[in-house]
Amino acid sequence: MGGLIFVIYTVAAADRANLGVALPFIRQEFHMTNTEAGALSSLFLFAYAIAQIPSGFAYSKFRVRKIFSFSMIMTSLFTGMIGTVGSALMLKICRFGLGLAEGPLPVGITSTINNWFPPQEKGTATGLFLAAVKFGPVIVPPVCSVVIMMFGWREIFFVFSLPGLLLSVAWYFLVTNHPSESPHCSASELAFITETARKETTQDVRHSSPTRSLAWLDKLIRSRPVTLLDDTNEVFASWDIWGSTLGYFFMIGIVNVLLAWIPTYLMTVKHFSVMNMGLVAAAPWIGAVIGNIVGGFISDKVIDKRRKPNMMITALSTTIMMYGLVHAPNDPYLLGGLLFVTGILLNLGFSAYMVYPMGLTTKKAYPIACSIVNTGGQLGGACMALLTGIILDRYGWDEVWLFLSACSFTTFLLLLTISEPRPHINTGS
Repeated sequence: MGGLIFVIYTVAAADRANLGVALPFIRQEFHMTNTEAGALSSLFLFAYAIAQIPSGFAYSKFRVRKIFSFSMIMTSLFTGMIGTVGSALMLKICRFGLGLAEGPLPVGITSTINNWFPPQEKGTATGLFLAAVKFGPVIVPPVCSVVIMMFGWREIFFVFSLPGLLLSVAWYFLVTNHPSESPHCSASELAFITETARKETTQDVRHSSPTRSLAWLDKLIRSRPVTLLDDTNEVFASWDIWGSTLGYFFMIGIVNVLLAWIPTYLMTVKHFSVMNMGLVAAAPWIGAVIGNIVGGFISDKVIDKRRKPNMMITALSTTIMMYGLVHAPNDPYLLGGLLFVTGILLNLGFSAYMVYPMGLTTKKAYPIACSIVNTGGQLGGACMALLTGIILDRYGWDEVWLFLSACSFTTFLLLLTISEPRPHINTGS
């Protein structure tokens, strides 16, 4: 299951990331300013954000299997259509359509993790899922560079449209809505998952409750007992949900600026060749894969299912790394190393934003909570990609890095206001 999730979302992430590598060539053909290029990058995420909350309601009512497979097929079709466009308008329409098509995928993945994995493995599984989000951009720059040199920018989208069609069929036949429906889930595995879930329901305990005593850490992160949010009204009224949503707004914003603009930055500011650009542009995402997996392991095993510590570490360290990029070296090896470390630190706590609502909600309410957090994140990605283009047209890259540093520090301040949920035993009184 974990392997299939990783492969599927690597492909989905590649379908959205390939625009960043093609963007310098698209801008030449369609004569775009920085602001127009930023708007093009933002269109995907605006549409992606629009799809989140409806997807959460749809999954809650119709469950995952059919919706997820259909979404993957449409994602592949819109990816291929981008390579056929003859005008900037059609390019924008296809990019918007891609965002709507791909929007249901993350809620489907996290809902599947919530149903299929026991509590002590959910952080690691989500870290693996979000590592795939970053592994897509690892393979995109070198593959796209080769395709561009051999053919052109349009062929990028034809190449990347094919794997998703095959994987949509694999998901439909291999992954059921619940492990109890799957012939591939053994009786012992099913008993382990369902027995754990039964204990949680009986005790009214949060899904990922810490048991190891770390009193100093619990005081720092404002750990407190919670009763699980069980309906839509409770979810929408929770500051913990909205605080994490606002934090995710800024963190995905930073990630998307790197995703959409790093290839352009390397070619126009650092004057790297296409091949050097492809190699260096992959560096932050190699680091991101490591950061997501390590962060998920630390969250589950080292600090015993606490989520806020990694989120806070990421916010502070990213503040420093974004400021450091103001003085980025021109040497491809040194700059690649700096971006690699940036990717690790940026992603240590990244997966925690998707796991955090699991500790506040019942499984029934989780898709709604997850869709709210992810909507905020995608809106952040859309807004900050556009703002980057506006800043570049008026100022320069130093101001972009300072802006991102301030955004990351704002996330840290927001995280101070939300709680780390811990078990609340319902005694029946």
